[in-house]
Amino acid sequence: MTIGVAKEIKDHETRVGLVPSGVTALRESGHRVLVETQAGIGSSIPDREYIEAGADILPDAANVWAQADLVIKVKEPQPSEYAYFRPGLILFTYLHLAPLPELTLKLVDSKVNSVAYETIREADGSLPLLTPMSEVAGRMAVQVGAVYLERPNGGRGILLGGVPGVAPANVVILGGGVVGHNSAKMAVGLGAHVTIIDRNLERLRTLDDIYSSQIVTLASNVFTVREAVRNADLVVGAVLIPGASAPRLVRRDMLKNMKPGAVMVDVAIDQGGCFETSHATTHTDPVYFVDGVLHYCVSNMPAAVPHTSTYALTNATFPYLAELSSKGLEQACHDNEAIRAGVNTYAGHITYPGVAQSQGRAWSDLNALL
Repeated sequence: MTIGVAKEIKDHETRVGLVPSGVTALRESGHRVLVETQAGIGSSIPDREYIEAGADILPDAANVWAQADLVIKVKEPQPSEYAYFRPGLILFTYLHLAPLPELTLKLVDSKVNSVAYETIREADGSLPLLTPMSEVAGRMAVQVGAVYLERPNGGRGILLGGVPGVAPANVVILGGGVVGHNSAKMAVGLGAHVTIIDRNLERLRTLDDIYSSQIVTLASNVFTVREAVRNADLVVGAVLIPGASAPRLVRRDMLKNMKPGAVMVDVAIDQGGCFETSHATTHTDPVYFVDGVLHYCVSNMPAAVPHTSTYALTNATFPYLAELSSKGLEQACHDNEAIRAGVNTYAGHITYPGVAQSQGRAWSDLNALL
């Protein structure tokens, strides 16, 4: 198989879908690897390292997409890349299609077979390709929030951990999954007062056992969320429904009772966001205010630390890439339920129900199509 590695073009997206060690492993298995020139430069990986690993460096994206049987990326294709779609092409990347009906339609109409990192699910319910970036984003959410709480950046002028004689910041984390846990780890480490809200009581028990008296856990409902954000200095949106749009837990009318200069970081923005007032922002223009509350809704947060993020991501994606490359998509789906769960579009059909339901469209059972 010919595997193509395209350079990311989303705003400030500096990660890359494959590292040189992966190129070497694929070449040793008999595959050809095409890498767009400078694809890895944002992650401090020069073309020279790809060449030494056995890749062919191509001068532009068009050549990579045209020659590859499978294109591996990090983020969803941008509109300028839609022209490269063609029937039978395998696309392996983060897609987060639920809030992106235009991209979904393009993939379906072009009959691209897309495998989304975020919906690959193992038998134990884990999301192995979402986990590493959720770990990064969760830790970054508190780091970013602490910066924007500083007065020169528009915040309340609060030091997250306080000092002796002065209370620490109140940090509210909506969601106790991987993002929420990693946010809590950072916030607790900095000395903040931390509250985690989740609807899964068993998850709250686990977090309570881990952090004991260092955090407060609350069952999620409208009243709990309203009261918690009213007193918050920093709110982290860490809610995930795999493959579907995130629920809007913080409503617009709740903002008027929040502290002026409070900060809201919506890590769920890839799935539409869990604040009613959220809309996607970029690293170039990351924040905006609604009712005096600062919103940070960058949809590719881990791109700010691309070296760490690229290696963490490719550690997780490579085993699945190797299986797709060696077996082809159809056989890999027959043999591996996790990969089958990752297929979002196939041969002109939406095959992931969460995407279809979020967009009010029909979906087809992949098993019936294979």
